[in-house]
Amino acid sequence: MKYLKPLLLVLLVLIADQVLKVWVKTHMYEGQDIVIFKDWFILHFIENNGIAFGMEWGGRTGKLFLTLFRIAAVSVIGYFIIRLIKKESAMGLVLSVALIFAGALGNIIDSVFYGPIFGYENFFYGKVVDMLYFPVYHDFLPEWIPFVGGDYFIFFRPVFNIADTAITTGVFAILLFYRKLFSEL
Repeated sequence: MKYLKPLLLVLLVLIADQVLKVWVKTHMYEGQDIVIFKDWFILHFIENNGIAFGMEWGGRTGKLFLTLFRIAAVSVIGYFIIRLIKKESAMGLVLSVALIFAGALGNIIDSVFYGPIFGYENFFYGKVVDMLYFPVYHDFLPEWIPFVGGDYFIFFRPVFNIADTAITTGVFAILLFYRKLFSEL
């Protein structure tokens, strides 16, 4: 019973993440936008071959290393969750780590399986599907701002997915509440 909440959270995140990614992959073309709300919540389909912000390292060998590293990291995180539950750690910590686990696993699914599923690459070389785009502010900056005045500026430029959101939420929750949560370890 103590495993139920983290398991449900992981399943919820994985299902939501993968359903949206598969829908985007099968109903949109890369670079396409679908405006959800005004001009600040947009589905913008891109594929990320590397890590955060599309950074790549080491070509195909680097991609394989990154995928294998992700699998190893998720294995360690999974073990850590089980250990936290057995130690009866605070449920907030367990759920925060479960969010990180679910998000990492969601992106691993893309990297490992999307290449052969969608017919563009072998196992372990797939691309992570990103689509959530929130350009909250986009306009020219006032001329009086040093160095960048008059330049076009977009606030919140990154495009990400539900898995990335889960990882970020889990990390921030741990950072915000670390004293309370880690004092119980």
